[in-house]
Amino acid sequence: QVQLVESGGGLVRAGDSMRLSCAASGRTFSTYTMAWFRQAPGKEREFVAAISRSGSSTSYADSVKGRITISRDNAKNTVYLQMSSLQHEDTGVYYCAAGSMWSTKDYAYWGQGTQVTVSS
Repeated sequence: QVQLVESGGGLVRAGDSMRLSCAASGRTFSTYTMAWFRQAPGKEREFVAAISRSGSSTSYADSVKGRITISRDNAKNTVYLQMSSLQHEDTGVYYCAAGSMWSTKDYAYWGQGTQVTVSS
């Protein structure tokens, strides 16, 4: 089992950059595929990005390609989400997730989320 804690959210202006972090507990972090999801007010949670166990493969939602980069540091049990050129539409609660399979939907473990607000 793994516990996930997100950090780095806050209020920024449109066009700014922000980096989110997700710290994982346990010794098996490198065995999990990691992902970020987000949920905007009044909308369903949606996939943002995923990264393979080694970090060699990544996947992104079309809406964030070119603006967002997912990365991980297995030595630090941490996954990151670097966001640039933020838009008002990027506002939402961002969740970190861990799973045993490569997926854009199904993950077994979730963090509590961190709020990102982009003012236009």
